[in-house]
Amino acid sequence: MEPLVEPGPPLTAEERQRWSRHLLLPSVGETGQRRLRAARIGVVGAGGLGSPVLAYLAAAGVGELVVVDDDAVEASNLQRQVLHGAADVGRPKVDSAADALARQAPWTRVVRAPERLTAQNAVRLLTGCHLVVDGADNFATRYAVADACEELGVPEVFGSLLQHDAQVAVLWPATAGGSGPGYRDLFPDPPPPGSVASCAEAGVLGALCGVVGSVMAVEAVKLVVGAGEPLLGRLLVLDAMAMSWRTVRVRGAGPREDAAGAPARRSVPPPSPEEALPADAEVSALQLDGMLRSGVGVVLVDVRTPAERSLGGLPGAVAVPLEDAVAGVLPPLPPGRVVVHCRSGARSERAVRALRAAGHAEVAHLRGGLLAWAAEVDPGLVVG
Repeated sequence: MEPLVEPGPPLTAEERQRWSRHLLLPSVGETGQRRLRAARIGVVGAGGLGSPVLAYLAAAGVGELVVVDDDAVEASNLQRQVLHGAADVGRPKVDSAADALARQAPWTRVVRAPERLTAQNAVRLLTGCHLVVDGADNFATRYAVADACEELGVPEVFGSLLQHDAQVAVLWPATAGGSGPGYRDLFPDPPPPGSVASCAEAGVLGALCGVVGSVMAVEAVKLVVGAGEPLLGRLLVLDAMAMSWRTVRVRGAGPREDAAGAPARRSVPPPSPEEALPADAEVSALQLDGMLRSGVGVVLVDVRTPAERSLGGLPGAVAVPLEDAVAGVLPPLPPGRVVVHCRSGARSERAVRALRAAGHAEVAHLRGGLLAWAAEVDPGLVVG
């Protein structure tokens, strides 16, 4: 395929020495290295996947990296997010990442965007990027990135992982100027909130982030310099436990035309918002703390996995499998107001919606989950 980026200025003698191993490659050479120096790449997420992506793209000589992430470094991140260190806990990830890249690759300009990328700001944050690498850890951000890339007409390198499994693809639908599928061709609709476990809930093998992030960085370099065959129209699937790779062929819906016969972008319907829960169907961490202190009868129901509960939780909570709760089933419980909780509140909200629909009218959930409890009530609680 054609290179994405026009070559920048000639390399200096110092730059020729720095990237001499690239200059030896027919696939890159001096012209390709000049393309990398002129490239502006957006990287969404500076965590497990973003860490190796950013490190390798900066080392490769990419001229500018736009880093989008609104999170702060947590101790539990350090098992896999190798761009951050123990001294960075509590710092914004964009700051920690920028400092690490400045030490490693001072030739790369890092643009910090400490914002949560949404459907409302995605185009603004990614405008001017030649391509976008999506290492987000949630579906809302992935759909927002994909829709923005299609609107901007730029390709997207997508990656995701969970536990021991991973996927990588290059997404560039015909409606955006490419010849492959878009994210919504692979996954037309987002799953219901709380129905798919996150890495924080199910875990992830730390070194797998390095493997997958490196593949994503390779695809980004190939696109910039126009080398090889990108993962366009192919989904690369990794099973790390079997250490097996397989490729799944995928295709897009194809170009559309408007009434005049001109190319038109696909209509991307926004997700339908769920009806708000009744006021008595959720409690805040401070409200729950007050209820427990007052002696009012409260029955705590924990719908997290056994592995999550082993890290810590609220004393006296009754463990109920999430699948039972979303089926509207509760075991016999002591008398009292039932408050369902999970790590972040997404699964417990889903459970409460199902339980209320099944006739458990007095059930509520802990808004924000144990993360809110740790932030507002008990900072010593280990959530994972």
